Amino acid sequence: MLQDKDRIFTNIYGMHDRTLKGAQMRGHWDGTDKIIKKGRDWIIDQMKSSGLRGRGGAGFPTGLKWSFMPKESDGRPSYLVVNADESEPGTCKDREIMRHDPHTLIEGCLIASFAMQANACYIYIRGEYIREKEALQAAIDEAYDAGLVGKNAAKSGWDFDIYLHHGAGAYICGEETALLESLEGKKGMPRMKPPFPAGAGLYGCPTTVNNVESIAVVPTILRRGPEWFAGFGRPNNAGTKLFAISGHVNNPCVVEEEMSISFEELIEKHCGGIRGGWDNLKAVIPGGSSVPCVRGEHMKDAIMDFDYLRGELGSGLGTAAVIVMDESTDIIKAIWRLSKFYKHESCGQCTPCREGTGWMMRVMDRLVRGEAEVEEIDMLFDVTKQVEGHTICALGDAAAWPIQGLIKNFRDEIEDRIRHKRSPSPTRVAAE
Repeated sequence: MLQDKDRIFTNIYGMHDRTLKGAQMRGHWDGTDKIIKKGRDWIIDQMKSSGLRGRGGAGFPTGLKWSFMPKESDGRPSYLVVNADESEPGTCKDREIMRHDPHTLIEGCLIASFAMQANACYIYIRGEYIREKEALQAAIDEAYDAGLVGKNAAKSGWDFDIYLHHGAGAYICGEETALLESLEGKKGMPRMKPPFPAGAGLYGCPTTVNNVESIAVVPTILRRGPEWFAGFGRPNNAGTKLFAISGHVNNPCVVEEEMSISFEELIEKHCGGIRGGWDNLKAVIPGGSSVPCVRGEHMKDAIMDFDYLRGELGSGLGTAAVIVMDESTDIIKAIWRLSKFYKHESCGQCTPCREGTGWMMRVMDRLVRGEAEVEEIDMLFDVTKQVEGHTICALGDAAAWPIQGLIKNFRDEIEDRIRHKRSPSPTRVAAE
């Protein structure tokens, strides 16, 4: 279990002062100029050594991603773009950083931008995050007034500007290239890759897009050393991580824990256990709505990190948004609700996603009511495979995986409902 002294986010619950003065008292903005003066190569090497993998869902090594940016400018400016469009159902960790600990993010933006030779950073924040935007903008204003960003930022000799851009509430804009399109004032539709953003991103210039949490942990890693950060979790799954646990636990919460903690320990220590006890656990979605669900009995001993959840359970850590469902859940209806979400949020650019998400939702609709044929279960699975991997961005995969998880893990329930042509009883509800 993570000790308090090892926590990076010391004000995640908003119990302390979130202003610049409060942040400095908790150790932020301490010696930022010294870190920058050690040079770009040193910063990137330290990040690689720390083993930090992106906290936005994909888990790509952060230091490696930074190293893709050009070493020498060809005349074009470089940009850092922070993805604060936290729209994945079940995910609510980045908002706590922006609301209560915004200076961790701003300091991280400065250091990361310097490491990538970017004199400007754009934070693209989700449209619905009104109060978070206000808190973050107030923190940016404070940093400008204190000389920590702007000309000669934090007396480092580096000029740095930071801009907060408000989205309009579209889920697709959380995909990095759709985010860049939206930031440029165009429709939020993903771009074909290559070129990758590091070659031609925002305004056709070299760009790196990182998640809020990935950037906010950077200053603390560089202060305490990569060995400290790499000391948590299993190999290739290093560091501390914000977990957002919702659903049928006694105390839903967002908590910072070490990677590779067991699911049982996470739930018992921080959430007061499963509602109705462990025998009442039906299913868990371990990483936000786009990863496949896992049967409850397989989750109890699960290790909460990227490699275990993908390799052993066929799911994923994603954003570490843990959605817990007990036996009162109508699991078929819960997954139907997710398929409805993805159908609504598809941008419509790719035919498999535009047509497939609606088709899958309509079949799911009939499965919920038991008004389908048993053969349609395999047909639905086949269609998810035709959508998965055949689209420009990962939204097609995100729509397919929850349904695949349902069919793999709860096929007996679907068949049972079809055979008995029975609608869900009034006591069973979707985990909405």
